[in-house]
Parts: sequence; C-alpha cells; structure tokens
Amino acid sequence: MTALLATGVRILLSRNFFGGFCRIEIAAADNQKASGANNKMNSNSNSMKSDISRRSFAASLAVFGMMGISRQSAVGEDGVVGASAEHPLVPALRHAKASVENVEKLTGYECTFTKKEVVGRQTISQTIRMKVRHKPFSVYMHFEDPYKGREVIFVDGKNNNNLLVHEAGFASLIGTLELPPEGSQAMAENRHPITKAGIQKLMEAIVAQWEEETKYGETDVKYFEDAKIGDLKCRVIESSHPLPRKQFKFHMTRVWIEEQTGLPVRVQQFGFPARSGAKPPVMEDYTFTNIKAEVRLTDRDFDTKNPSYNY
Repeated sequence: MTALLATGVRILLSRNFFGGFCRIEIAAADNQKASGANNKMNSNSNSMKSDISRRSFAASLAVFGMMGISRQSAVGEDGVVGASAEHPLVPALRHAKASVENVEKLTGYECTFTKKEVVGRQTISQTIRMKVRHKPFSVYMHFEDPYKGREVIFVDGKNNNNLLVHEAGFASLIGTLELPPEGSQAMAENRHPITKAGIQKLMEAIVAQWEEETKYGETDVKYFEDAKIGDLKCRVIESSHPLPRKQFKFHMTRVWIEEQTGLPVRVQQFGFPARSGAKPPVMEDYTFTNIKAEVRLTDRDFDTKNPSYNY
C-alpha cells in the first residue's frame, strides 16, 4: 500500500565553480546504504551516504552537454520570468525528459524501492521489492521492511481498478483486501497512490513540477557529478528556491541520474526550513536500486494466483 542544502551558488558563471575541486558530503535522508555483496538495503541499521564531488561549472556543463546555454532568468516585478531569457530550469528539463525517455524504452523492470516520506504528522520509511510493467500499467510489491511479507498488486483496468492487498502473519487470516488506490486505507502510509508508482511516473511528476516553475523566477539550479548511491555512479540536478512562495511546493528538489544507464534512480524533495539557518526537512526521498531491466514480465507476475506469491 505504497506508491510510490543550499549555498547560493547560482547557475550563472561564478568563480565559486572555478576554484578547482570542492568536495561535499551529504548524508542521505533515508539513512540507508547498500550492504555487502547482495546490495540489499537495510533501513534500520545501515547508513547510506552520498558522496558528491562538485567540479568546475564549465566541466559540469560540458558533461551535461549544456555549455554556454545556461543563465539566470530575467524576472519582472510580478515575479514572472521575462520572455527574453532562458530559465535556469530549461536545461534541467531537457535532462529530466531524456531520463524519462530512457525509462520508456523499458517494457518493465524489477527493483528495490526504498522510500522515506512525510505523511500527515508521521515519517514513513519502507523497503519494498517491486515489479513494474508499463503497458498495461501494472505493479507488484513485496514488502521487506516493515510489514515483511505484505504483498500488493495493481493492474490498470483490472480488479475494478483497485489494488489487492495481502498481509503476512496473523493478519493474513483476513484474506485479500480490495482497496481503492486513493482511499483512506491505501493512502494511510503514502503521499502518492500506487497509480503513480515507479520510476517513470515519478519523473513525469518532476517534469510537470519544473515546467510549472519555469513561469517564475527565484530559482537556482546546480549540477553535481561523481555522486554515488552505494556503488552506483550518478549525476545530480538540484533546483532550489530561496524563499517560500505559494507557487513553490518544495524548497529543493534533487534528481539523481545513473551515469551508465541514464535512468533516474533517486528523487528527493525538501521543504522550506522552519527558520533561517535550519536544515530543510526531507518531505520525500525515493530510491530505486538493484534495477533489473532485462526481465520479461507477464500477466502472471501481476496475478494473485501466481504460486510464488502468498495470496
């Protein structure tokens, strides 16, 4: 039943980016780290750290293929971006859309999905083995921690467009529950319904967010290379807004794109700090690891009658 800081260096050419090599280390919000040979993620006992190396601005743009096209946007008195300037998010959007295209090339995949998100007044952390098929959109989830053994299936257009939930242990005596994806029970531990689960849906939401934010100024965009999630080498795009505004849902957004595959593997959303100098709170942190893209998923993978499932 799941779905699925900033130090004022703008995207303008700034000498802060020409000082050779500057290294920063950011503790990941999910407090997890890939462990051992099997890369299994343990959300209770391990600590995942993301080592981010920030090189020169010119080198960073060269890596992203954006040399000479990024600049700060002109903003009018009404806060709307002037038509004569390219918004800093425009190059970021190009990369985000390219990463979506890379996901679209996959018919489906298996992965480990790790999330940390604020739901109401509580912070929910979960690790889930997941299968996703794009057409028809289908999701199978097997919970690892907590609620080990819980299974969830959703197939667009089937089961009355409801998700099918089967608990483990004593709770399994209840049998299989059929729940509306956006109903109170299904959303009790989630910010987003299962209909928005998976890498593609998540990145489509980021694209929509950034497209809306290009209407306004007060946006910084930074690029980091040599970032790591466990052994995965990634590049990071970070957008941020200095002040709370009604048009900005989040203070900061980070998108992590794996170098080798071009797939987005992590998205982080931070709220605005409660006071000046405070750390921005983590609102959403979604990570996809152990991605197996060369798998053939069939209807059987999203069927409660699958003998390898415990429905």
